[in-house]
Amino acid sequence: MPRLSRRSRILLIVGAVVLVGLFTGSRLLGTYVNWLWFGEVGFRSVYGTMLATRVGLFLAVGLLVGGLVAINLIIAYRTRPVFVPVSGPDDPVARYRAVVARRMRLFAIGLPVLIGLVAGASAEGNWQQFQLFLNSTPFGVQDPEFGHDIGFYAFQLPFYTWLLSWLFIATAVSFIGAVVAHYLFGGIRLAGRGGQLSGPARTHLAIVAGVFVLLKAVAYFLDRYQLLFSDRNSKFDGASYTDLNAVLPAKLILLFIAVFCAVAFFAGAVLRNLQLPAIATVLLVLSSILVGAAWPAVLEQFSVRPNAIEKEAESISRSITATRQAYGLTDDKVETQPYAGKQNVSLEELKNDQATLGNVRLLDPAVISETFTQFQQLRPFYSFPEKLDVDRYTVDGQLQDYIVAVRELNTGGIPQGQRDWINQHLIYTHGNGMVFAEASRVNSPADEGGNGGYPVFDVAEVGPDGQVKPSPFGVQQPRTYFGEMGQPGDYAIVGGRGEDAPGEYDTDRSSYTYDGKGGVRIGGLFNKLVFAAYYSQRNILFNSAIGDDSRIIFNRNPRERVENVAPWLTVDGDPYPAVVDGRITWIVDGYTTLENFPYARRTPLGDATNDSLPGVAQLPNREISYIRNSVKATVDAYDGTVTLYAMDQEDPVLKAWQGVFPGTVKPSSDMSPSLREHLRYPEDLFKVQRRMLSEYHVDNPRDFYSGVSFWSVPSDPTVDNVTTAEAQQQQGAQQRDQQPPFYVLAGDPTGDPNKVSFQLTSALVRLNREFMASYVTVRSDPDNYGKISVLTLNNEAKGPQQIQTQFLTSGEVSGELNVLAQRQTKVVYGNLLTLPVGGGLLYVEPVYIERTSQNTQFPQLYKVLVSFGDKVGYAPTLSEALEQVLSGASAQVPDPGNGQQPPTSTSTNPSTTQTAPPGGDGQLSERDQAARDIRTAIDRVKAAQASGNFAELGNAYDALDKALKRYEAADSTSTPPSAPQTSPTPTG
Repeated sequence: MPRLSRRSRILLIVGAVVLVGLFTGSRLLGTYVNWLWFGEVGFRSVYGTMLATRVGLFLAVGLLVGGLVAINLIIAYRTRPVFVPVSGPDDPVARYRAVVARRMRLFAIGLPVLIGLVAGASAEGNWQQFQLFLNSTPFGVQDPEFGHDIGFYAFQLPFYTWLLSWLFIATAVSFIGAVVAHYLFGGIRLAGRGGQLSGPARTHLAIVAGVFVLLKAVAYFLDRYQLLFSDRNSKFDGASYTDLNAVLPAKLILLFIAVFCAVAFFAGAVLRNLQLPAIATVLLVLSSILVGAAWPAVLEQFSVRPNAIEKEAESISRSITATRQAYGLTDDKVETQPYAGKQNVSLEELKNDQATLGNVRLLDPAVISETFTQFQQLRPFYSFPEKLDVDRYTVDGQLQDYIVAVRELNTGGIPQGQRDWINQHLIYTHGNGMVFAEASRVNSPADEGGNGGYPVFDVAEVGPDGQVKPSPFGVQQPRTYFGEMGQPGDYAIVGGRGEDAPGEYDTDRSSYTYDGKGGVRIGGLFNKLVFAAYYSQRNILFNSAIGDDSRIIFNRNPRERVENVAPWLTVDGDPYPAVVDGRITWIVDGYTTLENFPYARRTPLGDATNDSLPGVAQLPNREISYIRNSVKATVDAYDGTVTLYAMDQEDPVLKAWQGVFPGTVKPSSDMSPSLREHLRYPEDLFKVQRRMLSEYHVDNPRDFYSGVSFWSVPSDPTVDNVTTAEAQQQQGAQQRDQQPPFYVLAGDPTGDPNKVSFQLTSALVRLNREFMASYVTVRSDPDNYGKISVLTLNNEAKGPQQIQTQFLTSGEVSGELNVLAQRQTKVVYGNLLTLPVGGGLLYVEPVYIERTSQNTQFPQLYKVLVSFGDKVGYAPTLSEALEQVLSGASAQVPDPGNGQQPPTSTSTNPSTTQTAPPGGDGQLSERDQAARDIRTAIDRVKAAQASGNFAELGNAYDALDKALKRYEAADSTSTPPSAPQTSPTPTG
């Protein structure tokens, strides 16, 4: 073999050192940055436990696999034949043997170390499984087949299976290494008819093979428990009749055969005879085919399938019970009642639902983000999320639901010419304020002058003078450094500025210096070097604005912060802001999940939580069979403080993790009353539960097997479900068009209807039909949080899709909306709310319009669609639309609000002050006059369509076209007067 020159060896060593340095250097740098960050948020113990566990698993598995390989290589070397014949001068084995012999230490040590490093690196990612095994807790519930506590399946069995898999790998790799070593050193020769195998090699390999077969016997033993997660029958999860009566006995038979086979291998090693192990191996293979595969298939085909309902009844009953337990749908949490679904109600019956009628939400948080942006953005580097949030506040003694959003910093909105490193990371560092809009109210009907249909805003913000404006919600610090709108890898360097350094942008006339405790200190030279290398940015090292007390804020997204400090949680996709004890606080829901709950139905988490809502982070699409909303997390929007509260303190999975990370999760009793008032039942959990409830509300195994009583989640009737195959593939989920659940403020459907309750609701329809099957709601109020009510309907009440069809085919509605669409006005349908009222179902849908001819588009509430029974209401206000379908219902809608003209505002907040239309002296402006002409022309179009007068219809269309052109011409030179800017236009 050619030898490398001294220079070549030096170059290879230097290259290897550089390569290892780059790899380990980046890992060490990231580890140190994470260590600083976890120290900032007060969860360094979490990171320390993670690191220690990962390092421990790395070393343990690396030593196990690498050590076994090394032992077998040493045995193969020491039992090599004394004399190994060479087939000729060109014998390739002899050449390789010579190379290995010259570098024996390199191969004997280096090869096992390399294998151990690869194995250790692969094993360290299973640190959660190992910690759950060490801190396992009982569930107090036993499985119906073996009688083990569920904790065995949740915490212990996964670890045993994982450990067994590594023993298999270590044994298999050792066997391969031993075969190669014996062949290389002459213990195995391929010369002759059958080859030659030395006695020591035969003994060695027989023992290793026997250990492998013995491990297979252990696997058969554990496979018995894995049957409780079987998916053999597509209608339910868990051990089926075939699994219990064919596969389970087969596993026991194969277990004994595997033990016999292992003993045969060990005996063959002692007797130096491989015939007995060979016979045992053939027996094991044939048995696995006949007993383990053929017999279960025959039983399934000829006995179970022809009598499936009777055979699978017990397994289905077990699955129903387990699924309800696993997903929190037991009888103590779910209340089911029949509901009449009346088509007509009396005025007296409506009075009992005043709490619902008086709080119907008109603003759709998934639609009006652009409206918030138009009126409340203030500067291009501020932004609102695509989907806003719904919460409730008590104002003047009354509970009201509000659309809320934080005016967040979005550095992507900085003008292109000013988007340098200083502006992105030192100047524009934080958002300004939180915006509130009462969900059931707009400033005025859209018909009145064209300036109505917009939210009535309340804003907590920093004024132009740099002072905090008074807010009815008591916000003391409106500056926000942590939010959802940050760019990936974004960071801000705040506080402790050097001499003559510019401050952080606060308003056009004031700057600000951060004085909070968030962020990692970066003033020292070492930390500057660390973060300059971490972000590959030399400006961090040389910028004079970074003072001794400066801090660097990163990991600014609330979801990311909670995921990092609690890596054992699955975090909800939609954090929401709330004012808690005077501070803007992000509230994040955390779930504990399991993959293995005996007999419980498995569901892909991503698919179950995917629907038509935009702007919501999708959960990982891994299968789960257990979920609890065990933790409520809060993230302070100013200093980033993360706090975890135990919401379900009886959850065994949470108890196990509290054993892993003691002291990191506070008891629910530590929650302040202000925080409890803003807790919402999480949407993602509710989506999973309603999916399970659609099938597992059925008690009878026969009915469950037939599926005749199943429900399904309706598709969203307000979105276009016709998509191309390519678009569907990009969406990546079949459930993308599901109607999302909606937060509403309404009367308790199964309790006191006059008590206002904040609820998360959803309609469910019959399987493969569009008729209503049930109405599901869950409360979020502190006194009955998490209580689920199911109202079941037995009549043919219309479902959401049928109601939407009824809306769009109504003569008045279709005529007017078609006219608007033809005149370059986009019609946007808001969320279709289903509300139980007076023993029937009331459907309410806001209709928004946008001007498609303008560059700036933002929705404006135009009309309200209402349906009850077979009647359709369509009017500018909710009270008018209700009156059309429920005589006397308008009396139950409070005034002002719900689309009614509010009184003149006395607030000092400019964003909520109503202004008179331009024109002066009570005269209408050209824009307002054009708006009135549009309304008059639309009325003429409706009348002409009803009478069939085509000549008048043509004249009405011509008048409408002229009025629309005059309106657009006037509107292009004016701004909506209902929400003037509160600060000067940005200068750049």
